[in-house]
Amino acid sequence: MRHLRHHRRFNRTKDHRRALRRNLAQNLFEHGEITTTLPKAKDIRPFCERLITLAVKIRRHTAAREHAKALAVRRSLHKLLGDRSLIPDEHWDAYNAMSDADRNRTMRMASGRRHRTGDPKGRLVFTAESVTHRLIQRVAPRFEDRPGGYTRVIRLARRRLGDATPLAVLQLVGDEQSPGPLAKPAKSARLRRIEARYSFAAKALKAKPASKASAAERSDDADKGE
Repeated sequence: MRHLRHHRRFNRTKDHRRALRRNLAQNLFEHGEITTTLPKAKDIRPFCERLITLAVKIRRHTAAREHAKALAVRRSLHKLLGDRSLIPDEHWDAYNAMSDADRNRTMRMASGRRHRTGDPKGRLVFTAESVTHRLIQRVAPRFEDRPGGYTRVIRLARRRLGDATPLAVLQLVGDEQSPGPLAKPAKSARLRRIEARYSFAAKALKAKPASKASAAERSDDADKGE
């Protein structure tokens, strides 16, 4: 029996599962959506929504000038999510072209503390942004008036190569895009072979009555000639 075991194990240790959830949640808040396996998407969805709820609480406490409560909730958020530096999407090409020294300046101040807001400072056109800052300042404001249900899971038709695990997209509500004109998916090689066999069999069945009719006509002509 699975009493008090409501989370999936994924054949991983406790620390590995915790790191897995943190990484997937951070990627979700960075990009707005992630593609992963269906069991993982179902497992981390409540975890991500809990983090968004904490971020909304931080904003409400800060607006009410309850800084002690906001600090307590922020510590809980940092304990669950952790923190890492993010590079804005529009600056990735410039970041990849930088030297290691310039990258370090983009990530950290001269004192060694990390940049967290992503704002330009001094001669730096951009700086790194922490995932906690992005969650509180960019993601949480979109859901302040929404009582839960911040994410959705969309199953994909394709499966992962190797073990055929079903895939799904976990995305924030509001980040969805129009699929555009609907088109039939490309046929697989197996389906093309099956259709080729059916078409060949159908042609063979159509050819049989014609061959029988021609044979009957030849026999009738032979009888008339006699």
